Amino acid sequence: MKLVFATHNTNKLIEVKQLLPSSIELLSLTDIGCTEDIAETGDTLHENAYIKARYVRDHYGYNCFADDSGLEIDALDGAPGVISARYAGPQKDNEANILKVWNELKDKTNKAGQFRTVIALCINGEEKDFEGIVRGILIHEKRGEKGFGYDPIFIPEGYSQTFAELGDTVKNKISHRARATQLFLKYLNQLHTID
Repeated sequence: MKLVFATHNTNKLIEVKQLLPSSIELLSLTDIGCTEDIAETGDTLHENAYIKARYVRDHYGYNCFADDSGLEIDALDGAPGVISARYAGPQKDNEANILKVWNELKDKTNKAGQFRTVIALCINGEEKDFEGIVRGILIHEKRGEKGFGYDPIFIPEGYSQTFAELGDTVKNKISHRARATQLFLKYLNQLHTID
C-alpha cells in the first residue's frame, strides 16, 4: 500500500518510514510531485492537519496523513497554539517567538503548558485522527543546543532538563509527536492485519 506523508521534510519522512510495516510504501509530497504550499488556514491543529491530508487525497488520489503541532500555555489561554511557528510574525523566527512568550509570561505565576500534536489520516475513504500531548513548564532562560522552536525553554513533566538538553533520543520517546505517532502506527498496524 502507498501512503503519503504530507511533508517535504526528509528527516520526518525517514523517522516515520523506520517505524512503518515494510508492506507500506511511504511517499513525501516531493515524491508525488506536489510542489504547492498547502495553506494552513485552520483555527485548530486538527483543522490544519486535515486540510493537508484532504488536499493530497482530493488532488492526487493517495491515502495520506499530515500532522500539526503547537505549544499551548495555560496562562495564555492556550496561546500560541495553532500559530506557534508564526507567533511573533509570518517570518517563523524561533528567537522572536521565544521572546514574545517570555514577554507575555513575565507577570504570570503559572508557567505550565503543553506541546500537542495532531495527526490526521485519510485512508480508504475513512478519516481518523490521533493526538499526543506532553505537559511541562516554561522557563525564562534558554538551555540546551538540540531541538528547535520552543525546545530550549520547555521542561517536560518528570524531567529537570529542557527538550533541547534531553536530545533527540529521549525527546523522540516522550514527545507529543512521539505519542501521536505511536497511536497512529498502532492503528495502521491493526488496519493492515485486517486488510
